[in-house]
Amino acid sequence: MNSTDLQTLMTDLGKRARAAARSLALAPSADKDKALRAAAQAIRIDTGLILEANAKDMAAGEAKGLSAAMLDRLMLNVARVEAMAKGLEDIARLPDPVGRSLAEWTRPNGMHIARVAVPLGVIGIIYESRPNVTADAAALCLKSGNATILRGGSESFHSSQAILTALKGGFTACGLPADAVQMVPTTDREAVGVMLRLADYIDVIVPRGGKSLVERVVAESRIPLFQHLEGICHTYVDKAADLDMAKAVVLNAKMRRTGVCGATETLLVDAACAKTHLKPLVSMLLDAGCEVRGDHLAQEADCRTLPASEADWSTEYLDAVISVKVVDGVAAAVEHINTYGSHHTEAIITEDAGAAQTFLNGCDSAIVLWNASTQFADGGEFGMGAEIGISTGKMHARGPVGVEQLCTFKYVVKGNGQTRPG
Repeated sequence: MNSTDLQTLMTDLGKRARAAARSLALAPSADKDKALRAAAQAIRIDTGLILEANAKDMAAGEAKGLSAAMLDRLMLNVARVEAMAKGLEDIARLPDPVGRSLAEWTRPNGMHIARVAVPLGVIGIIYESRPNVTADAAALCLKSGNATILRGGSESFHSSQAILTALKGGFTACGLPADAVQMVPTTDREAVGVMLRLADYIDVIVPRGGKSLVERVVAESRIPLFQHLEGICHTYVDKAADLDMAKAVVLNAKMRRTGVCGATETLLVDAACAKTHLKPLVSMLLDAGCEVRGDHLAQEADCRTLPASEADWSTEYLDAVISVKVVDGVAAAVEHINTYGSHHTEAIITEDAGAAQTFLNGCDSAIVLWNASTQFADGGEFGMGAEIGISTGKMHARGPVGVEQLCTFKYVVKGNGQTRPG
């Protein structure tokens, strides 16, 4: 597709999304919730078609040589399709974020001022191989009164199109505009560049993907971003950690699903408990099939440990690989995390409330946990129904971006004839 045709295509998507957004901003809560439930049912009915489309994507991904972690992200089965449908129903049950009074007060002159939540407008979402993002993103945006333009990765193109068809069927059956959710109908990489310049039609961009994608979006976008950067997540085992708890949490944090952004990529162990805790933790991970790259103490703890390089401390593996380092207490752990991490998710395992508070206060990350797995970094696990991403930035939204974070606000001022004195 030449650049002129691509610009025309993308501009048309933007205009249609803007028109849909105006309608969605005024849609009653009951209509939005009914549409989400109808879309969930449509996904269930279309499960076979969705899985057929996913099989095409999986075959192409395997032929392309995608990693096991990427293929796991791409793969759908009956359980994962059902989880998508249930996610839509969970979002339908959430309170409507639009129209909430965030604050209100009355001025001495009698004017009443309220800060009221309103939709952002049109949200552009650029993502890679996870087809479930198609359903999660569209549902969250609809619930919060926003129109959506989705640009999924080429790896999940057929899966996402099948999911989109089901979503549109559910939305339109309940009287909502078909353009409430649209997908860029080409895998041409230049479509991303055009999308990032549609500032007249798109209000915010959410990039979800690898480092190269996010870096490109940050460099080229003329539209504000919710940055979903790398998940270089850490678990720190403090000297006051219960070893059995530490083993259970660390194993889950790393190995439950290695390809998700909340997977722990670096294990830090307090030097004060290295003699009792390091070997059991390292050997457990190795026995579970995880490659361990460690400092000299981790290598001494188990001879199967490979030496870690400087680059390992700032690597998001998204695979059964972990780096391990012994640090001198909680302050050193925090320093390491703030130096090498991506401000995503960090956990401390300890029975010492003081050490925990030092860690929770000191880590400059969107999510910090005490005695829990980093794999809880998920909007659904936070009770938000789902999430559009984990924002690692600091402006407007941080951490899981759910329906409330997809709203901005306006001030509604009510008077009875007040005029401002000269």
